[in-house]
Order: sequence, then structure tokens, then C-alpha cells
Amino acid sequence: MKRILLADGEENLRVLVHTTIEEPGYQILEASDGLEALAAAQAHQPDLVILDWMMPAMTGPEVAEKLRENEATSHIPIILLTAKGQQEDMAQGERLGVAAYLVKPFSPLQLLEAVNRLL
Repeated sequence: MKRILLADGEENLRVLVHTTIEEPGYQILEASDGLEALAAAQAHQPDLVILDWMMPAMTGPEVAEKLRENEATSHIPIILLTAKGQQEDMAQGERLGVAAYLVKPFSPLQLLEAVNRLL
């Protein structure tokens, strides 16, 4: 079973993303802020992490940076969901080694394709 960590500060978006990617064979863990996401990633070693950019306690890019710094989590692919569609924001995602960068509003199909490709 593939384990996915979904971190977003907005419950409505977590529900939307969870419903979009929910498939047999996927266990979806949820976090409502960046610190919770970082702790869950370190504790559960997911196969994929989906991070919102703007979260309480710690932003998605900050979480991604911490995951990349830790040898135990540095290999985990990350999808960054964000309303930040500027070139410099995308470049920051690239520098952090983000595997996919989806700008809100994104299509559910686009998200599902990224998840399936990375798993």
C-alpha cells in the first residue's frame, strides 16, 4: 500500500484533494499545518507528500526544505499546491526539488496524473 501525506491548512481543500486522489492501494494521511506535516513525514515515511504553499506554523516550501535536508526523507517526491503562479515562485519550487508544481485552481485530473506518475 502506498502512503500519501496531504498537508493543507484549509480543511475544504484537504477534503477535495483527498477525494480526488483516493484509490484502493493508497493510504492518505492528513496534516493541517506545516509542523504537523513535517512530524508526520518523519514518523510515517510516506511514498509521496502533497504540500500547500501557505500553511500555518510552517510554509510548504519550509517543510520541503526540511524534508530535503533529512537523509531519511530527502528521497520522497513532493507535489506543491499553490496559488503562487509567478515565475520566481516556480523557480523556488524547482530549487527545493519539488517533483510537481500545481497552481490553484488546478484540475483534479492534473493532480491525479501527477500522483500516479510519482507513485
